[in-house]
Amino acid sequence: MTRFIKNTALIGLSLMAFACKKPQPVPHYTISKVFKTDTLTTVNVHINSRMTASQLLLIAGKVKIDSAKIEHLAIHYLLPGNTDFSAGDNSYYAAAKFIKESDVKPTDTLKDDNGNVFRIKIYGLDSAKAKTLLSFKPKEIANKNVLGRFIDDYNHTVIILFMDPLDEKNDLYVIELDSTAKIVSATMPQKVNDGFEKWLVTPNGDYITLKDSVLTQYAADGLGVPFNSIKSGR
Repeated sequence: MTRFIKNTALIGLSLMAFACKKPQPVPHYTISKVFKTDTLTTVNVHINSRMTASQLLLIAGKVKIDSAKIEHLAIHYLLPGNTDFSAGDNSYYAAAKFIKESDVKPTDTLKDDNGNVFRIKIYGLDSAKAKTLLSFKPKEIANKNVLGRFIDDYNHTVIILFMDPLDEKNDLYVIELDSTAKIVSATMPQKVNDGFEKWLVTPNGDYITLKDSVLTQYAADGLGVPFNSIKSGR
């Protein structure tokens, strides 16, 4: 009988703790663009930093509540520097999609507080790995003017742009390092002015721009739409 009372008391305390558990605050976010097609409505959500799947789910749940009439909802999460108009999965940090009850699979385990099921895929690096990449100090940048360090979430590398203060031509140097601090590419792009300042990084005409500490990458045949845009230090 004593054991039964103790067990009952423990269960009661557990239920009380669960009932008193405070809901997690929704991380700060802003919505910039909404794209609609016949089959899908995609919402661009800007976040201030790299987040876990659980944090992204909190935002997805809030967006779903505010957009209850949208049946086919998808969310693109953009980090600082990411543009609303760009191409490819590497142009945003993560994506979420609301799953209708009829389409839910046994592997779908992510639910918000209202029971809405989402599938979330994070394309970018987590904050710890990004911090490690940003901490690399290769000998090539010693005594150089570093213009920015940019995490390429698609290739999981860090891109470092710098200039040599002793170089009278003020040439731009670009190196890219992998997770072992090994340089996987090194270029000295050609500066071109086509009404705006850009640097050619491949013989095919691929180019980059650097403005307000944001590195934007373009393909030669990309019709002026960036395939990646990254803010320094993110």
